[in-house]
Amino acid sequence: MHLLQATTTSGSDGWLSGLVDWLVGLMDLIGPVGAGIAIAAENIFPPIPSEAILPLAGLAASRGSFAIWEAILWTTIGSLAGALLLYGIGAWFGVKRLVWIAERVPLLRADDVHRTVAWFEKHGPVAVFFGRFVPIFRSLISIPAGVVRMPLWKFALYTGGGSLIWNTIFVLVGYFLGESWHVVEQYMDIAQNVVIVVVVAAVAVFVWLRVRQILRDRRERQPREE
Repeated sequence: MHLLQATTTSGSDGWLSGLVDWLVGLMDLIGPVGAGIAIAAENIFPPIPSEAILPLAGLAASRGSFAIWEAILWTTIGSLAGALLLYGIGAWFGVKRLVWIAERVPLLRADDVHRTVAWFEKHGPVAVFFGRFVPIFRSLISIPAGVVRMPLWKFALYTGGGSLIWNTIFVLVGYFLGESWHVVEQYMDIAQNVVIVVVVAAVAVFVWLRVRQILRDRRERQPREE
């Protein structure tokens, strides 16, 4: 871990920082294959920041540890491998289990699952492709694709294409910026925080609308019961 250890000064602390250091150390140990394993782990476990691992793969390439095309190839293979695992989990879970859960969770209904499935069956390829560019969702988007059993070749094509673009950008950032790659990381932190705020706001709006609908339905039933 001599080549990159000193450069993993990510803003994260504690166990996550240690995990990132360990994953990045694989690049020193087994070269570009280590970068692929690190990115596969990032896909399976979204808190691991690809924005830290990918530029370091580019930095290693700039120092001659391996070729830039190897960094891009193996990180894309890693992205696809991690995504396929999550796809498999979604396929195993299936629509029936989701409906069963929705019928037992307050504020959720089976219709919510069916509408979501219908939307994903129609817009799934676009969601999978562009989802690769959105922090957090870039990993999670593979699960609903598996739930609806998107054709595997189509899932692999759109996931691979989106991952290739994302990985290439950040590997090149590390390759050309070198030790200054942290400049980009702070902007990605902002983007991730924006995504989290949007998700929280969307959940809050959903809960508010669903509670209001439930209360309205109850008021409409009361006169009939009397």
